[in-house]
Amino acid sequence: MAEETLPGTADDDGPDSIVLHVDMDCFYAACERLREPELEGEPVVVGMGYEPGEGHGAVATASYEAREFGVESAQPISTALERLPRIDDLGPDDDPAAAGHYRTVDLEFYKSVAADVKAILHDCADVVREVSIDEAYLDVTDRTAWDLAASGDRTLAEGFARYVKQRIAREVGVAASIGVAPNMSTAKIASDFDKPDGLVVVRPGEVRSFLAPISVEEVHGVGPVTARKLGSLGIDTAGDLAEADASVLEAEFGSRGRELHERARGYDDRTVTPTGRPKSLSRESAFTDPTDDIEDKREVVRALAADVADRARSRGAMYRTIGIKVVVPPFDINTRATSLSGPVDDPELVESVALDLLDAEFAETTVRKLGVRVSKLSFADADQSSLDGWESAEAGETGGDGDERVSDEPEATAGDDGDDEPPNTGGEAPSRGGQSSLVEFD
Repeated sequence: MAEETLPGTADDDGPDSIVLHVDMDCFYAACERLREPELEGEPVVVGMGYEPGEGHGAVATASYEAREFGVESAQPISTALERLPRIDDLGPDDDPAAAGHYRTVDLEFYKSVAADVKAILHDCADVVREVSIDEAYLDVTDRTAWDLAASGDRTLAEGFARYVKQRIAREVGVAASIGVAPNMSTAKIASDFDKPDGLVVVRPGEVRSFLAPISVEEVHGVGPVTARKLGSLGIDTAGDLAEADASVLEAEFGSRGRELHERARGYDDRTVTPTGRPKSLSRESAFTDPTDDIEDKREVVRALAADVADRARSRGAMYRTIGIKVVVPPFDINTRATSLSGPVDDPELVESVALDLLDAEFAETTVRKLGVRVSKLSFADADQSSLDGWESAEAGETGGDGDERVSDEPEATAGDDGDDEPPNTGGEAPSRGGQSSLVEFD
């Protein structure tokens, strides 16, 4: 009997998918460094249930510098403090090089940064599956190719992934590790293979050889208990698992055993499926240099409002809340919103409300970024409506939609000369003259 042909192998006659797994590096700590640039290169510990000066709670994220002292995620803060004292508690004779900076989780701030990242991802891929605040899968099969670039030393897919990394670093200021592979499970393993700031590409035909030496615990779906059971069978690596008798695995683990066997051989037939309909649509634009010029700010808000309203109409969405986002240097995020008496589709109203919110409080404020959002979306198949009057919400209403965050397209940068196009990928490239953007913000 002929050996089964597996996706991602040289003998596969079908088209090979190109999947990117994007995983942000120490994301909470990276966000804190955005707010406090002086923390760059310093040990940073972000705690859950932790208040400054206290010793209870748990570690949410430890920077790589903090990990060198034995600080790990989910560790009690008390243990972290034993291994890495708080720099604010040092005495005059203590060594500051052996101390760290402790911060409390600020989830709303992290969500805002994550929205900027995911906006870029949605611009770079037709299909994005957001797994968590700092992790997503992208199907870029129609955007790039496994063909070699003109230089002959890398694939076009690698160049595309590098472009995604560079945009995230440049436009948001945080680092991402990306794995590129013909399927989801291999891409996820690859993204964790060379952290931090890594880029690992597993080409079709190389999947099984790439997986073979890794620990069996790294195979998608294998936890500590399963790993111990596999170890008792003499299966310690993915290569061992791939060579094992599938019938023995199925007898030991049921249908899951055969699935794990297939994963270890590089077979994963899952497709990247998008998350559900967005709860809001927004566009943001960053100025090349912070500005307090009211006309410049109003001009940007008008453009953002028009784009957001047009995108909502193209999706058949009406909205009940219109809001703005104003980012003041260095990274002070302000949001204001107005609630309407009913769902509308009215581009002129979006512009009018957004300008009123800007003028009311931020006319003289120096800003680095502006955003316009419509939220509380309705996708019902009803006649589009407009509204002449609207009711103002309390000042400072954010219209937040909870923790789920679905972004649509990437951030535009005012003054962008359009030179940041992706490499020649054989697929559709973003247009010149600045990137269009729709991102959700709180």
